[in-house]
Amino acid sequence: MTRNGGLRLRLRRVLGTRPSVVFRALAEPQELAKWWGPDGFTIPSVEIDLRPGGGYRIGMQPPEGDRFYLAGEFREVVPPERLSYTFRWEDPDPEDQETVVTLSLRELGTESTELVVTQGDFATERRRALHDEGWTQSLNKLEALVSSASSP
Repeated sequence: MTRNGGLRLRLRRVLGTRPSVVFRALAEPQELAKWWGPDGFTIPSVEIDLRPGGGYRIGMQPPEGDRFYLAGEFREVVPPERLSYTFRWEDPDPEDQETVVTLSLRELGTESTELVVTQGDFATERRRALHDEGWTQSLNKLEALVSSASSP
């Protein structure tokens, strides 16, 4: 499928903890499994080889239906500032194509981190909107996780 050159997603969050805590939640399998995926989904398996050229595979279990997987390869790993990786569904929808996700972290003070998520290019607006919803719900859970980890 040819890339359309423009359907991208960009989300920004300010999280109430240090970049190192956020990066750990983004990169460690047991932490990622706590927040990844849309509401109601569980993450029964996470495999991560955290290095440029290393791969990952995440098993996602919807509330109803069969488990499915996404996988990719890390392009950049710069703790605690940046992760970039390819993103592809195993057994993709006909409207899917491989995208690139970049997670950028920037310290905003002693206990605050800006997280910017970009992903693209998407084949259709419908697929971009689906990822927007999934990331938004996932980031809500990430925010709750890192806030509880930072509270005394």
